[in-house]
Amino acid sequence: MASTTPCYRFNSALVRTPAASVVNGLRNLDAGDPNYEHLLAQHGAYLTTLAAAGVAVSVLPALAAFPDAVFVEDPALVFSEGAILLRPGASSRRGEAAALLPELHRRFDTVVILPPGGHADGGDVLVTPDAVLIGISARTNPTGARALVDCLDQLGYHGKIVQTPTGCLHLKSDCALLDEETVLVTHRLADTGIFKRFRRIVPPRDEAPAANAVRVNDVVLVSSRYLRTIDRLETAGFRTVPVDTTEIEKIDAGLSCMSLRWFRN
Repeated sequence: MASTTPCYRFNSALVRTPAASVVNGLRNLDAGDPNYEHLLAQHGAYLTTLAAAGVAVSVLPALAAFPDAVFVEDPALVFSEGAILLRPGASSRRGEAAALLPELHRRFDTVVILPPGGHADGGDVLVTPDAVLIGISARTNPTGARALVDCLDQLGYHGKIVQTPTGCLHLKSDCALLDEETVLVTHRLADTGIFKRFRRIVPPRDEAPAANAVRVNDVVLVSSRYLRTIDRLETAGFRTVPVDTTEIEKIDAGLSCMSLRWFRN
């Protein structure tokens, strides 16, 4: 791996303010439209939590034309060494990448662009100490994954393609790296064997969305709805910060996808 900084150490983050159109965001299951004012408040609390964890947060303006643009992690990947502009799998989100490109150029000396032909979402990418895992899903196809391996190589990272289980929107919908040897992972993803070398903390089956947590420096951000998962994390020695995600979960989202995080040397 290119960087020697632990995968969960960050001092910089890029986020985007939710537009009012976010209530029309994509979703696999209809749990009702999110309440915009509540979602905006939850997003603000998320930014406060990142700052309290030691991260300098830059906030981009809302993009009304793109309801899902608040989920800024999907159109790009960021590292200390540079950024990769992706090509989201949902056609309605392709314009998000173009809007993000100038912001990446402002912050990174090196910006690699995923070539045309395939698609890949940042939500399908998990950085681990051994490799950058790229999950094949409805949003990341094999062509895009193979191209992403080449892009990662340009930044000095080793990409490894894995298969997500049926029904998994994104790889990181079902997992989060907690430290160099531990992951929070759902039953269905743990059963694939992808994380067989890791210590695995598995949420109860009825708390599966809790696996979309994010380790930021010394704390683990986790949805406040999932008390038994929080207890399992605390019992395992991790310090958790519960964050309200009731509205963003209505549009298939969680804590990792609302920010691009990196360590600025």
